[in-house]
Amino acid sequence: MKSFSESYKEAGVDITAGYKAVELMKRHVARTRTGREGAIGGFGGLFEPDMTGISQPVLVSGTDGVGTKLKIAFIMDKHNTVGIDCVAMCVNDIICCGAKPLIFLDYIACGKNVPEKIASIVEGVAEGCVQAGCSLVGGETAEMPGFYPEDEYDLAGFSVGIVDKSAIIDNMSMKPGDIMIALPSSGVHSNGFSLVRKVFDVEKSDIRKPVDSLGGLSLGEALLTPTKIYVKPVLALCESVKVKGISHITGGGFYENIPRSIPDGLGARIERSAIRILPIFDLIQSTGSIPERDMFNTFNMGVGMAVTVSADDADRALDILRAFGEDAYIIGEISGKDGVEIC
Repeated sequence: MKSFSESYKEAGVDITAGYKAVELMKRHVARTRTGREGAIGGFGGLFEPDMTGISQPVLVSGTDGVGTKLKIAFIMDKHNTVGIDCVAMCVNDIICCGAKPLIFLDYIACGKNVPEKIASIVEGVAEGCVQAGCSLVGGETAEMPGFYPEDEYDLAGFSVGIVDKSAIIDNMSMKPGDIMIALPSSGVHSNGFSLVRKVFDVEKSDIRKPVDSLGGLSLGEALLTPTKIYVKPVLALCESVKVKGISHITGGGFYENIPRSIPDGLGARIERSAIRILPIFDLIQSTGSIPERDMFNTFNMGVGMAVTVSADDADRALDILRAFGEDAYIIGEISGKDGVEIC
């Protein structure tokens, strides 16, 4: 007998909508498969890792969500890119120690399960997994009437990667004079949106109107630009160059995230003039009259990741990253002074 509960539907949960959503998302999930996964639909996601060349495997995990950037997606009624953000926020974290992402799982909680909307969200998740080279092995959609408004949802994810213990990136060899390289961001990524929403009063403003300083994009379109996924260029760099530290520039900006990759007793001296600040950040700062330090302590300012290598390896590192399409450039160096100095 096919599963169906009229009583549950009257309470606001339509389990048949869940079944339809799963059917609609299957073609997106299929794009992420590498042939090492189990079938979709069981109680757990199966994945057989390839241990070739790994003598001491270490699993690395990360979890995150999209945050209040979702409010922009609701206003714009565009849902097929926030899944990229969800994947990016997880996999960009785990590559900071040199791990290759293997699997990803998502969790979608909504007020009402509209199968087409859920499938659109998963389309973005699948695209993120393709960009990261990992498999979408499972997930969960929770219909929660009365907890979320009918037209809203939350999205979070979880990723697991693997790295050989001998290849884990630590900062033990970092020293003054090492070079810090910027990997450009695609925009605001998925951090600082509570401030962004306040600055632009997005719920009451017309964020669909084109903005000249944003190249004709509307504010909503610019803000929804997906977080860049850095997995492939960073892993390629790690294979050829001794990487001493990687910082994923997320919430807390430069002042919080860069020190996380630097050992005690050292710091970073960043050249303000070298940073290629994106127009969206100029617009945020000018509209909200935000002090520059607060900008650098909240947003990525155009730098999605900062990678530290020795001065001798800097040119080679830049060549490798640029070969993978990253317009990488030097923003500073490691100093003997604690903290981050932007000057």
